[in-house]
Parts: sequence; C-alpha cells; structure tokens
Amino acid sequence: MLAQAVEHLIKNIVDFPDDVSVKSHENARGELIRVRVNPEDIGRVIGRSGRTANAVRTVVQAMADHKVRVDIMDVRR
Repeated sequence: MLAQAVEHLIKNIVDFPDDVSVKSHENARGELIRVRVNPEDIGRVIGRSGRTANAVRTVVQAMADHKVRVDIMDVRR
C-alpha cells in the first residue's frame, strides 16, 4: 500500500511518469521503498533543498505504522 501511495505521489510530480519505478523491500531496520525516476526529473522530485523529497517522506511515514525509508534515484543507476 505504501509503495502504491509513493508511486502515485511521484508520478504526479514528474514530467516522465512512465519512467517512475517503485519497489518495496522489507529488512531488519524496517521497510525500504526505492524510487527510480528519469534523470531529467530528479531535481523536480528532490526539490529545492530537498523539500519535496522530505515532504514525500513525511507523508509516507504518517501513513505507516512502522519505520519506512524512501530512497530516490535516477534511472542511470
């Protein structure tokens, strides 16, 4: 559910929504959600001084009942 929410949020921010990929992994420290976006969208997703990325993380953590980490990457990696 959290991965779907992140995907919905990110796809509405970027210019290339077809390049958005969201994968969720469970580990000992909690849930890890990896978001990959087009290199041209990375600045838009991170935002000025990381404000957009922090806002996405805040919304996801508010929805979760456990520890969640959101990593944002571009498709080159």
